[in-house]
Amino acid sequence: MTTDGLRARKKARTRALIQRHALRLFAEQGYEVTTMDQIAAAAEVSPSTLFRYFPAKEQLVVSDGGSPELAAAFRAQPLQLSPLRAVRGAIRQAFADLPAAETAERRQRQTLVLAVPELWTASLGHIRATQRLLAELVAERTGRDPGDEEIHSFAGAVFGVLLEVWLRWAEDPDLDALAALDAGLAHLERGLAL
Repeated sequence: MTTDGLRARKKARTRALIQRHALRLFAEQGYEVTTMDQIAAAAEVSPSTLFRYFPAKEQLVVSDGGSPELAAAFRAQPLQLSPLRAVRGAIRQAFADLPAAETAERRQRQTLVLAVPELWTASLGHIRATQRLLAELVAERTGRDPGDEEIHSFAGAVFGVLLEVWLRWAEDPDLDALAALDAGLAHLERGLAL
């Protein structure tokens, strides 16, 4: 095992520990009143360490807007699949085996983003970055230009389904979000037949 590999794993553990404590404090006290100093103390790290990992409070909640696992899963899908079927397969592959605790943490973060205007605003740039990544992946798969209007429309339609499921999941903790997302994408694939 290399020193760089050990260091990277230690950083990932520290980052996850800080986020877990932050989410716990946000749930107990509320996002607005929880301070960075309280989070550092709960995670047993110095404030400077906390700010090194998370320079701004909203970064404790808002996703970084990219998913290397999802991108790798999309690229691994069989080439004969349509882009939408490849998206569905990639989502199943990347998220089907998430531990229950990680799924609950994702839901808690998404619920916070929807409830706190500051977090919703902060998330928009990350949402856009993820949408661009999807467009780039689909363009790569189809041999088209990432700026192609049809590629952008496709990415926007997929994100419409993602957002709809995200909103329902925030309201219904018992929703099987992965199954709902797959069903929504399947409806998109079939087209709307009322």
